[in-house]
Amino acid sequence: MLAVQSLSIRFGALAAVEDVSFRATRGHITSIIGPNGAGKSTLFNLISGALRADRGRVMLDGVEVSRWPTERLLRAGLARSFQITNLFFELSVYENLRLAAQRQEPLWHAFLPVSRSVLAREGAEALLERFGLQAHATTLAGHLSHGEQRRLEIAVALASQPKVLLLDEPTQGMSHGDTQATADMIRGLAGQLTILLIEHDIDVVMNLSDHVVVMHQGQKLAEGTPQAVRDNAAVQRAYLGGAPTC
Repeated sequence: MLAVQSLSIRFGALAAVEDVSFRATRGHITSIIGPNGAGKSTLFNLISGALRADRGRVMLDGVEVSRWPTERLLRAGLARSFQITNLFFELSVYENLRLAAQRQEPLWHAFLPVSRSVLAREGAEALLERFGLQAHATTLAGHLSHGEQRRLEIAVALASQPKVLLLDEPTQGMSHGDTQATADMIRGLAGQLTILLIEHDIDVVMNLSDHVVVMHQGQKLAEGTPQAVRDNAAVQRAYLGGAPTC
């Protein structure tokens, strides 16, 4: 569903991402792990169109999208969440979802009153139910707990009905309970769409992933099944801290 081929970008003398290649299989969860500064978020920015690569290609469902802007990628079916929560905090939970779901409406509906946006309204209501946010529909997004905000952000990303979903640190800062609930939610999305995940919680990665890509100093260090990555000596030295304890 998604293929990254020799993707590279430099910032001055720093090779932030260098010659990284991997494939994300349709309907599966592919996780990208590595220490801080490994280039994971920069790689996401290259894939999602926020940055333009110096070299390499990104293929989405067999089509090269390397030079496409973010909004065109969204229309083609690629959505993402961010490491720092990115919501309209002064709007309600429902309005955040309705605005995101507006993409489901024909373009000419932009000139009609909001009350005529039936598809967007139905999409927002379905997401409220799916993510257990009905009780917070009229709550300002800024008044939600951290875990609820992260859950809402994933729901917002899904409102565009993507084929590929990029999740950047979805459990960051969560309690153990919220982390488990979010992991269960992500697992429930697998099969319906292709998920590319950046995550620091190794237990979450090993329990969720079909395939794991390990980055170190801007390069791909290893990739494979969770078990193969956990048993990889180079990965243990660079990231897992010695013996495979995760």
